Amino acid sequence: MTAVDSSTLARTRRRGDATILRALSILNARLREPGECLQSPGQVRAFLMLHLAEQEHEVFAALFLNSQNQLIEYRELFRGTLTQTSVYPREVVKTALRLNAGAVLFAHNHPSGMNEPSRADEVLTQSLKSALAVVDVKVLDHFIVAGRGAPLSFAERGLL
Repeated sequence: MTAVDSSTLARTRRRGDATILRALSILNARLREPGECLQSPGQVRAFLMLHLAEQEHEVFAALFLNSQNQLIEYRELFRGTLTQTSVYPREVVKTALRLNAGAVLFAHNHPSGMNEPSRADEVLTQSLKSALAVVDVKVLDHFIVAGRGAPLSFAERGLL
């Protein structure tokens, strides 16, 4: 993502919330500064909440990182319905290779506001982790963003 993607821009204009747009721009710029790394789950949570908390349908996204955990690109990979989205590991691997990523953080939202992972979320995460391991890309975490509450971390829950 170069600055702010078009769906985010449209969403903030619809709600008239220029503050969110400005916050996204500042956060994106900071994460791209030389030497800046995603150093804590709190930093990642704030970034993901800005991007995913207000979505009205499920979105599966990834933060592709270099070997020093610096952000290469945030990308919304798949969009779904109110309750589900289809994720294709092959496409995730292709994107990671194209971006020359060394690691990845996954995230998706639950528009329902419930941040508990489903069994399907857990199986998908393991499938993606296995597929990416073949090409030496580490899966550092998978977050579920649900409303305004703190995003749930699979790594902190021992699900990774």
